[in-house]
Amino acid sequence: MRRKPIYVKLDIRTDMDTLWAYTQTPELHEQWDLRFSRITYLPCEPEGQPQRFRYETRIGFGLAIAGTGLTKASRLEDGDRISTLVFGSDQALSLIRKGRGYWKYTLFGDRISFETLYDYETRCGRPGRWFDRAVFRPLFGWATAWSFDALRIWLERGIPPAASIGRAMVHYASVLLLTLLWCWQGLVPKLLYPEGGELALLQASGLLPGWEREALALLGFAEIGIGLMTAACHRKTWTWRGHTVVVLLLVWAALAGSPESIQAPFSPVTLSAAMIGLGVIAAVSGRDLPQASRCARTPGRGAAKGGEDNGGVDL
Repeated sequence: MRRKPIYVKLDIRTDMDTLWAYTQTPELHEQWDLRFSRITYLPCEPEGQPQRFRYETRIGFGLAIAGTGLTKASRLEDGDRISTLVFGSDQALSLIRKGRGYWKYTLFGDRISFETLYDYETRCGRPGRWFDRAVFRPLFGWATAWSFDALRIWLERGIPPAASIGRAMVHYASVLLLTLLWCWQGLVPKLLYPEGGELALLQASGLLPGWEREALALLGFAEIGIGLMTAACHRKTWTWRGHTVVVLLLVWAALAGSPESIQAPFSPVTLSAAMIGLGVIAAVSGRDLPQASRCARTPGRGAAKGGEDNGGVDL
């Protein structure tokens, strides 16, 4: 199967010079691009010659993948611009052996259509190609698209990428915790171990006499469904409003059926307060977060093929 180049395109409301500076200045570029931890221009070449650069990506545990590349900028007759590049790494740790692509800047009213298309060759033979197709290439494409939207938010809303990354970590951690809490509350005490206390509470309430076990099972499946829906719809405003309403209804029902449960060490009130608090944090931190889905991922007919237009640049 022939590999597909990675393509990302996004319209950004800014002017050409600003976008050019934020994407061609290494100190600014490395702030918004998840793919690179550090970018350094090497000693300047004569005017008109490609600019050599070095990049580094930290992958954790004190390890980093480094490589070098060449980039060449061109101004087109209609005011648009294009930057072509080739890149590669000699490190055995790097899956990417050599690649090339372009960045294109197209004037579009009060916006700039910012697009990239690139492709690369991998190491490790067939296992490397399989891993690239199944894992690395989709992840690398997502990181490119997410980074483009982080740049858009920086330029349009003034929110720095570091703040976007921090808020994203808080948001997804809150969503994950709430999903786990809902699924745990539905699965463990209601479906797996109802005799641990939940069934007795429902029987003591006098509601649904003779049907307590069935009702508890239905409630367990409902809570698991809420947890999964929380994960799937975490970007929707109504999710967090509905989440708060459902938690309040459940704690009211629990206290109405068994008022003495408020005295328990882990009462429904404390758990519900924590879940509502996590929902508020997730709702607030989810505003203006970058989304890879905002970017176009399929090139139009006019897009150049990956690696064919490289401006004569080579390693």
